[in-house]
Amino acid sequence: MVRTRSAAAALAEAGFVRLNGKRVTAPGHLVRVGDVVTLALDRAVKVVRVEGFCEKRGDASAARAMCRDLTTGSRTRACMRADVSAKVSPQIGR
Repeated sequence: MVRTRSAAAALAEAGFVRLNGKRVTAPGHLVRVGDVVTLALDRAVKVVRVEGFCEKRGDASAARAMCRDLTTGSRTRACMRADVSAKVSPQIGR
């Protein structure tokens, strides 16, 4: 999702994070097992359910094991880009 805690905090402060459907603007917001986190990332939306927490900070694979991806579809970024560009009117911005 994002590489650093500071990048995750910036997403929350900018309003790009939802917890159980409600917008989160504080990076220190409490998250519990079973909560659904929605992230509005660059050209994609990621939805994950928290499955657990690690005792110690670990690597990315340990973090991935603690959440389940609920994002529907297995479309690639190239497909999403093609869909977005097809929906944008060529008259916009002129």
